Amino acid sequence: MSDHGTVARQHRVTVPSPGCLVAILVPIIAVLVTALVLMVMHYRQERANDRNEAEALHRMAALARSYARDVLAVPHYPPGREAVRGIAERHDGRLTSYERSGGSLSTTVRFFGEYKDTSMFGTSYSRAYRCYSIVFRRDAEGEPQEETSRLEKCDAV
Repeated sequence: MSDHGTVARQHRVTVPSPGCLVAILVPIIAVLVTALVLMVMHYRQERANDRNEAEALHRMAALARSYARDVLAVPHYPPGREAVRGIAERHDGRLTSYERSGGSLSTTVRFFGEYKDTSMFGTSYSRAYRCYSIVFRRDAEGEPQEETSRLEKCDAV
């Protein structure tokens, strides 16, 4: 009782038990660890997907160079449209443009490369497309030479 005859209120500070703190902190830590693991997995998958796509693009550039060598190796230069189309198809390409004038030949070939695209839900296969403009001309000695350049825009169709 207090000095005035009333019941005095007591202010007690309670400290939660260690078991209660553990019960609160364990789920929070589990969520944070899970989020960290998922972020690391996502980062690694994205890096692997970028590497796979870069390898596919590198293979397409090699196909374009090989296509140009095969066109230059045709016995009757400049080769006809069907011969060039066949060479492009052998190199996983599609002839989209063929222009022949005098001793020069200009072609545009669309190449594609497949690569693995991995996510948390599985693996799928994607395609990348690149178009190359390849111009064949005779040099000063009369030998055919090629000049290859990658085009900025390339339709996937």
